[in-house]
Amino acid sequence: MRRPVKIANVSGFFGDRPSAMREQLTGGHVDVLTGDYLAELTMLILAKTRQRRPDGGYARSFVSDLAGVLDLVMANGVKVVVNAGGLDPVGCAEAVRSAANQQGLDPVIAAITGDNLLDRFQELRSAGEPFTNLQTGREPDLPFVTANAYLGGWGITEALRGGSDIVITGRVTDAALVSGSAAWWHDWDRYDYDRLAGSVAAGHIIECGLQATGGNYSFFTELDDLEYPGFPWAEISDDGSTVIGKHPGTGGAVTRETVVSQLLYEVGSPSYLGPDVTARFDTLEVVQIEPDRVQVSGARGEAPPASLKVAASVPGGYRNVITIGMTGLNQPSKASLLHDQIWHAIPFEPSDFDDVDESVIGSAVENPATNAQAVSFWQLSVASSDEEKVGRAFSNAAIQTVLGSIPGMFGLMPPTGATPFGRYWPTSIDRNQIVQTVAIGNQILEVRETKPVKGEPIVVPSRPRVWQGGGGTQRLPLGTVVGTRSGDKGGSANLGVFARDADGFDWLAGFLSTNQLRELLPELDQLEVDRYELANLWAINFVIHGLMGDGVSSSLRLDPQAKGLGEYVRAKLVDIPVSLVGG
Repeated sequence: MRRPVKIANVSGFFGDRPSAMREQLTGGHVDVLTGDYLAELTMLILAKTRQRRPDGGYARSFVSDLAGVLDLVMANGVKVVVNAGGLDPVGCAEAVRSAANQQGLDPVIAAITGDNLLDRFQELRSAGEPFTNLQTGREPDLPFVTANAYLGGWGITEALRGGSDIVITGRVTDAALVSGSAAWWHDWDRYDYDRLAGSVAAGHIIECGLQATGGNYSFFTELDDLEYPGFPWAEISDDGSTVIGKHPGTGGAVTRETVVSQLLYEVGSPSYLGPDVTARFDTLEVVQIEPDRVQVSGARGEAPPASLKVAASVPGGYRNVITIGMTGLNQPSKASLLHDQIWHAIPFEPSDFDDVDESVIGSAVENPATNAQAVSFWQLSVASSDEEKVGRAFSNAAIQTVLGSIPGMFGLMPPTGATPFGRYWPTSIDRNQIVQTVAIGNQILEVRETKPVKGEPIVVPSRPRVWQGGGGTQRLPLGTVVGTRSGDKGGSANLGVFARDADGFDWLAGFLSTNQLRELLPELDQLEVDRYELANLWAINFVIHGLMGDGVSSSLRLDPQAKGLGEYVRAKLVDIPVSLVGG
């Protein structure tokens, strides 16, 4: 049994803090640096970039960031495992090798491919893969722009076992960067489901970097130093338990609640599906063991599903937006007049577009102290497969009304032509169709999927609630006593709501039913909502199907990734027991 492996995150998205690698390397000991560069939207962005520039298929910022610290990486024997390869892991590896050679360094670099299915599309269709859209049930009738299977961590494990210093992948699950590294370090096998589940939980916690150390945290005002939060690390033991922390002297904080917040981020049911294991988040125990150190233990794992998720995209058409500032008095009437005038000027009816979103953003302050406080915005967004409908014929409608419309009208941006976009297409593929190819120098390894082994189903004992009510209530924002974390899951959104103690959870679980959530958020009225309790985390997770349409790449919502959904819910006034607020 080896000591715990310390795996430090250096990136939560393509464009994260460039200095994170150096901060993690110089702040204290680490064994592995991992970085997540890929979101569903990022793959589409890389595809568009690659059309303009052959080397645009990977995260070029990773190459420059790593080049600045490669001497430290090699001198300290630190492994680097990232999914920065995007659509071109081999090209990314070549760029890193070139940067290393310029410094007189010769790291062993592995490139992992096998996730990109575009070149295999016809072959796979002939083999019986329908690529049915998991949200709509439709089979594709347009060519895929991108199509990438979510690979697991075993290619990473084999690359590290083969002596690689740097491992560059394409589309793997975010947590696989950590689970694959932990499996290498502790020499786990594919059926160590409990251990793997623990490492998947750890990977999920640190994958988004600063979100584990106070970023996007509901109770951020309680943290002393968020000006420049530090990046997190996970210290994973052989049994799969983990300590989440950050280097001494760095900003932010690692608390039970920052960790629980991140565990709730972009998840569905408590059975967290992955290509290597189904991690049961309803078995996790999260305990603060000392300042900036949180232990996560008790993970249980079940067999992974027979299919792998595939994130694909198809051409979505074109879209455009008109945004007009409204100042001062009579804003509802101003919005109504803008609606009438601009739709009169647009040479099409609302029904002629594939998608329309009209909204008022913000609200003016009574007796404003500044001009800005007197402003809200009327916004109209449209999408269509017909470029002409959403081009200048649409945006020019705002110009045609400018002198005969509301007082104080001003545009936020000049009229533009139509902008092309892609539409997210979530689908799946039989895991037996996937082979990970690991290229280490001149050596080529093939990592094939194995048949999942199903054991006895895990049964989590229910915890009786003891909340009896009484003692009076106060009308306060829900966020007075609960925190939230929300995000997008394709066309759906997840909303995690957590209490601050067991007593608060007993009240929350009884209060926040699906019907109550619909009362708080009337816009959910026609949408399917799933509700899951995670009593061990004092939390409830909702999955709201269809809130994002077909996904972030095509959504016309003001908040297309549902990042603000949780804080919106926290702002709602509800009757809260006085005993919970201490009043």
